[in-house]
Amino acid sequence: MARERNLKMLESESTTVLERDAEFEGKLTFEGTVQINGKFQGEIFSDGVLIIGEGAEVRATIDVGTAIITGTVLGSIRAKQKIEMLEHAKVYGDILSPALVVGEGALFEGHCSMGKTAPEHYAAPTPENNAEVFELTSPTPTDYTRREF
Repeated sequence: MARERNLKMLESESTTVLERDAEFEGKLTFEGTVQINGKFQGEIFSDGVLIIGEGAEVRATIDVGTAIITGTVLGSIRAKQKIEMLEHAKVYGDILSPALVVGEGALFEGHCSMGKTAPEHYAAPTPENNAEVFELTSPTPTDYTRREF
């Protein structure tokens, strides 16, 4: 309930909205808050807040301050503060953020990292650290963007 109120407050403070009937392809940079309710494909860069509304379809590489998601995202997401996946959110891709909230009913398929650097036991193999090599068998973020909604 509190999250819904916070989302409503952010929606009312949005400076830019891409509505449900709108489609955009390219590179989006912004300050403040942007809400996408339609379709977007490309790249998104900002230190602000990105809201991906319910019903939105976003295929992108995303690098923002905070991401709040109730729609569908295919691609990688990096948030400097937080990623929130609320009810009905669908995220297919890799995410990096110091804070992550996954609400009941949200779907996440991909890899998640919550640190800036990997701990030493996850370090890349070198002759000095004698680390083992593990092959990742999951799809890369670009594979996720080829999925159908």
